[in-house]
Amino acid sequence: MSGYIIRRLFASIPVILLVGVITFSILHIAPGDPAVLMAGEEATPEDVEKMRQALGFDKPFYVQFGVWVGNLLRGDLGTSIFSKHTITSLMAPRLQPTLSLGMLAIVLSILFGIPMGVIAAWKVGSFTDRGVMVFAVLGFSVPVFWLGFIFIWLFAVHFRIFPAVGFVPISEGVLPYLKSLTLPALANAIPFSALVARMTRSTMVEVLQEDYIRTARAKGLAEFGVIGRHALRNASIPIVTVIGLVFAALVSGAVVTETVFAIPGLGRLLVDGVVRRDYPIVQAMLMVTAVSYVFVNLVIDIFYAYLDPRIRY
Repeated sequence: MSGYIIRRLFASIPVILLVGVITFSILHIAPGDPAVLMAGEEATPEDVEKMRQALGFDKPFYVQFGVWVGNLLRGDLGTSIFSKHTITSLMAPRLQPTLSLGMLAIVLSILFGIPMGVIAAWKVGSFTDRGVMVFAVLGFSVPVFWLGFIFIWLFAVHFRIFPAVGFVPISEGVLPYLKSLTLPALANAIPFSALVARMTRSTMVEVLQEDYIRTARAKGLAEFGVIGRHALRNASIPIVTVIGLVFAALVSGAVVTETVFAIPGLGRLLVDGVVRRDYPIVQAMLMVTAVSYVFVNLVIDIFYAYLDPRIRY
């Protein structure tokens, strides 16, 4: 297993480098001159040229890329063009909102999606199965921003149960913290739980038709044990794959949800960077997202062996 982990780590390096090349190229492909933006509208051509030299934009592309990669390896993600603060310092206070929202949304997705998928597969062809599939289709089709606005109007404006926007840190109380996350987490969890439910149902329907399931039932095992201990575990690999990808997407920043609910997370930081054409922020966020996906895929591959003993690396 250790050898496999090492090989997977080395295999991830070309992927990250390719993403880095594409990400860094945005600075040169996108219209506009970052040196002009940083120097200001009233800057003279001499000032712009001095700024370009200070930023290293006068050097060849491969030299700039090498310097940028070297800074990344030292943990330096760059400096914001507009705020003049390091991107690491801008990301640090935004980690708690994004991680909190992502963790709560993934927990809700699992709690809703897997039981619905299991029940639908167990009662395949029944009214319950059709009801779960209708929810899955609608839940995955409805835009997240529309769900967010509906939740705000219903639970924040009409019933006044939850706050409409904003984020309350856990240091200010667990209950206000959870109330500030409930609506955005639900808005994220509904489409993802629909995806998990569909994947769970499709894999469970296939597994429940296997011979060893009929053998387990013929031995007189309880239906709960057959479903949970035998069928669900053998159907868990595709489900875990989907959950892992959902987790990476949520943790790297739920852009739409954080924008709708005005949550100061990594998604809002990326949106602000795109709107203001703050290229270093966009580059850093793309790299963070890429590394998050690579890391989650690595964890999923390692987890496969514990779910299915037949898998050997």
